[in-house]
Amino acid sequence: MLLRIFDIFFSFIGLVFLSPILFVIFFIGYFDTGSPLFIQKRVGRYKKFFYLIKFRTMKLDTENVASHLAPSKNITRFGKFLRKTKIDELPQLINVFFGTMSFVGPRPNLPNQYELIDARDCLDIYESRPGITGLAQIQNIDMSTPNLLAKTDKEMIKSLNTALYFKYIIKTVLGSGQGDAI
Repeated sequence: MLLRIFDIFFSFIGLVFLSPILFVIFFIGYFDTGSPLFIQKRVGRYKKFFYLIKFRTMKLDTENVASHLAPSKNITRFGKFLRKTKIDELPQLINVFFGTMSFVGPRPNLPNQYELIDARDCLDIYESRPGITGLAQIQNIDMSTPNLLAKTDKEMIKSLNTALYFKYIIKTVLGSGQGDAI
């Protein structure tokens, strides 16, 4: 419950104070792709679907697949900057504020990532709220290795406390992890 209070408080503060930056990125993104927001159906807590919000980093005609399956040539120049700085993740503050995500938790997968869904099902990962970052992200474990990802998610969930919650956030902000592979 305490971590949910942190989620609400910090996502609200982030949305308020970062709103000028969000607006500028939205504006630049509009000229980059014509559609600056990327909204994608994901699997959330208790396997309920929700819509994840990010800044668009790929061309509009990119196939709706996991990042590690998408061709790197589809990333726009501005998208490369957004991914490198992890600014593309900032709109997820909206997801965190409304409770479909947490700052820390297993990264939400696509509904068609069946192998990952099965691996996570076996370990009850879907009992937890998905997150923007977590242990797997700072260790550069992405969705291309579903069993390892599920095991790492379980390890994080079992040990998650207030100190680790902030540790994962700080490590992410300071550059640990490179995001999903392309």
